[in-house]
Amino acid sequence: MQEAVTDTDTDTDTDATPLSEDDLALIHALQLRPRASWTELGRALAVDPVTVARRFHRLTERGTAWVGLSPGPRMLDRMCVCFAQIDCAPGATAAVARALADHPHMLTIERSAGAHDILATVATRDLPALSHYTLDLLPHVPGITAVDARIVTHLFTEGGRWRIAALAPDQRAQLAAPPPAPTPRRGPGDLTTADRALLTCLARDGRASYQALATALGVSLSTVKRRIEQLTRLDVLRFRCDFARPLGGWPVALTFWAKVPPADLPAVGHALIRLPETRNCAAVSGPHNLLVQASLHSVTDALRLETQLATAHPTLDIVDRVVTLRHDKLLGRLLDPHGRSIGVVPPDVWAEPRR
Repeated sequence: MQEAVTDTDTDTDTDATPLSEDDLALIHALQLRPRASWTELGRALAVDPVTVARRFHRLTERGTAWVGLSPGPRMLDRMCVCFAQIDCAPGATAAVARALADHPHMLTIERSAGAHDILATVATRDLPALSHYTLDLLPHVPGITAVDARIVTHLFTEGGRWRIAALAPDQRAQLAAPPPAPTPRRGPGDLTTADRALLTCLARDGRASYQALATALGVSLSTVKRRIEQLTRLDVLRFRCDFARPLGGWPVALTFWAKVPPADLPAVGHALIRLPETRNCAAVSGPHNLLVQASLHSVTDALRLETQLATAHPTLDIVDRVVTLRHDKLLGRLLDPHGRSIGVVPPDVWAEPRR
């Protein structure tokens, strides 16, 4: 259920203050350890825990930073993901973006400066559900004139792994996650109805306390704690910290569609995810078999990055480059024109697709 409904084309809040260096340091710390205690975060930032908590509360109140969820590798293996390029009737793009924002299968919605009006990241429980959604439902949304779905055949990396560079090496070392416990070959990794309710709560607030989650779900604190630990250990669930990128110095989102010889695709994909700009990188179906999404400081960085990729990977042929004009939704978060969170539609890839 959507928590807030606003017209993201109407910017009524003129306070678009850029994030400070202290804000970015806290965001970087939370990217590394999204559910770390205020004491752990304060120790790394050399700030007392009360100040850290107050600073993050201020960021969340303004919608400039938040902690939510990312699907882990094992969850990604169980779902079907595609990048949908959507064409709209003249003048209908904003209305279409608002309508699609309510769909729990629409993880991310970007309005693009390219041949297509909208680039959306879509996820469903399986291929039949994705087919039903993209073939039978989306074309009938008022204002949509065409849908071109490119199915992800392998995800090299996703946006939850992207990091800014606001902390010193010693600070990053203090926040290094402890070595993961051995992942069992088998375990309670299948998501239940109770798990889906838990994930909905965590999508709204990834730092919600175990007690708050237990109260909301009507179960014991130990049950919530045990299940979150199980799902993270099984690589089904991960947490992520996001922020208003235009206010944090990364106002440009760029998508490259590329062709790579199939034999070179694994090596190129794994090389690209080591670049600090890379946010998403996936092998996809269609005439272009690789998608790369990057976060940049300026539009002029696009040429620099493209030149860098072409020089380092001669067999990589970039056939299209698309700049995002506006993010309307980011992994379930509804965004205003400054990239601030103004609501949430928790993703639910297991639900029956609907318009």
